[in-house]
Amino acid sequence: MALAAVENNADEEISNKILTAPNVISAVRLLLVPIYLWMLFNGHDVAALVLFSIAALTDFVDGQVARRTHQVSRLGKILDPAVDTVLMFTGVLGVVLIGRLPAWFAVLILAREAFLLVGGGVLIKKHSITVPVIYPGKVATTLLFVGFAGMFLNAPVLPGLGLTDVSWLPGFNGSDCAVWVWFVYVGLVLQVGVTVYYCRQAWSKLSERRKAR
Repeated sequence: MALAAVENNADEEISNKILTAPNVISAVRLLLVPIYLWMLFNGHDVAALVLFSIAALTDFVDGQVARRTHQVSRLGKILDPAVDTVLMFTGVLGVVLIGRLPAWFAVLILAREAFLLVGGGVLIKKHSITVPVIYPGKVATTLLFVGFAGMFLNAPVLPGLGLTDVSWLPGFNGSDCAVWVWFVYVGLVLQVGVTVYYCRQAWSKLSERRKAR
């Protein structure tokens, strides 16, 4: 998510090393993705849940290891957010393709990820502007990952609220649905709010840069 790039500390050394512990962790997380997808599409829901959970919920591990062991690298700064984006894409697509969530969830989440990726890339390349990640953004990502993982099992199932008759709003209609759908809803609301914040911050920095010139 390039638009929400973490700004480097002035005293942080960034190396050109490739084979570092954080990069190995990120690579292992990435290699788990096709295995989890194979498990999911072949009916091994529990195995898919375990693999996706390991890959997604260790999001903070590679970054923490890099900082604590002073192994921050240029490859790592690209690989870490790239793995998170791949997991977000494959997580929501997996749940949609097995019929546990309507397609609009995937459209909204993937459109948001693509917007941040492209918009952030333009800001960095043309204007050298980055926007620091905020804590609610991490919370939103975690909630979505937890929601996707829980939807693999599709349990426990609770009755819907019965507030509407539309079939594409699980949880709000009268049909039974997995409790994990509420994690996805809350994650989506947080993501929308965080995206608005990132856009405002990016516009503010861009305006300041233009005034300075």
